[in-house]
Amino acid sequence: MNPPALLLVGHGTRDEAGAEAFRSFVTQLGAAHPGLPVGGGFIELSPPPLADSVRDMVAAGVRNFAAVPLVLVSAGHAKGDIPAALAREKERHRGTSYAYGRPLGPHPGLLTVLERRVDEALDGADRADTTVLLVGRGSTDPDANAEVFKVARLLWEGRGYAGVETAFVSLAEPSVPAGLDRCRLLRARRVVVLPYFLFTGVLPDRVRDQADTWARGHDGLDVRCADVIGPEPELAGLVMERYRETVGGDLRMNCDTCVYRIAMPGFEDRVGAPQQPHHHPDDPAHTHGHPHAHTH
Repeated sequence: MNPPALLLVGHGTRDEAGAEAFRSFVTQLGAAHPGLPVGGGFIELSPPPLADSVRDMVAAGVRNFAAVPLVLVSAGHAKGDIPAALAREKERHRGTSYAYGRPLGPHPGLLTVLERRVDEALDGADRADTTVLLVGRGSTDPDANAEVFKVARLLWEGRGYAGVETAFVSLAEPSVPAGLDRCRLLRARRVVVLPYFLFTGVLPDRVRDQADTWARGHDGLDVRCADVIGPEPELAGLVMERYRETVGGDLRMNCDTCVYRIAMPGFEDRVGAPQQPHHHPDDPAHTHGHPHAHTH
């Protein structure tokens, strides 16, 4: 029996360079695994839409898919939007099946890349005099935000930084300027702003812009910006690890602090609530809804 195809699912971005980085990454994975059908698509904002990618793979004879969300944390897109999109594809293409994997982080391979990005920004400067400000996307899901704090702590352990602080560029606090204020109050000598994003896009650019604006108003502190994770070998290896987990059914999801299962303070009304994916204008099934207004 042929192995399930690997279907990478991204959220999408209005930044063409970021969308192209995703598409190129999918192509690279396919070339590295010639015996495995590999495809990918977005749930919104960028071509190709997931529906088009699935359609093309089905036309090529694929019937079984192992879908890996190319996202870093278990927020609303991973918990609701992507599973809903896969359910729609199953309805469109009768006789197909979809196993769904878990998000990518936190993972030692990603920590290795993040450490590399910090070193690139330091360019030989001393880690001991450096505080890292890890900046996540931000979410209305407290569990997803907590995962970013976990990554920050894991990045701090054993690497010799003066400290690792956490901030978010949207939807959650502390903001990037507030995070930099905290680093200053903690008497940081140097700060590396480290975006916790896979590829370039609107939000990583916003992180850099906000850091640059803050730095211009605080001449006494050396503020540097690191690059995003990018299509590194560690990322490719991690995606294949998630694929093998998905095929084998060994997903090991952590649901102990999920707001849909546990009454977290301030989110009690979400316990047991159905998943309601938001409108995706690129999906043929969503032609009669109202588009949402956030950007990526």
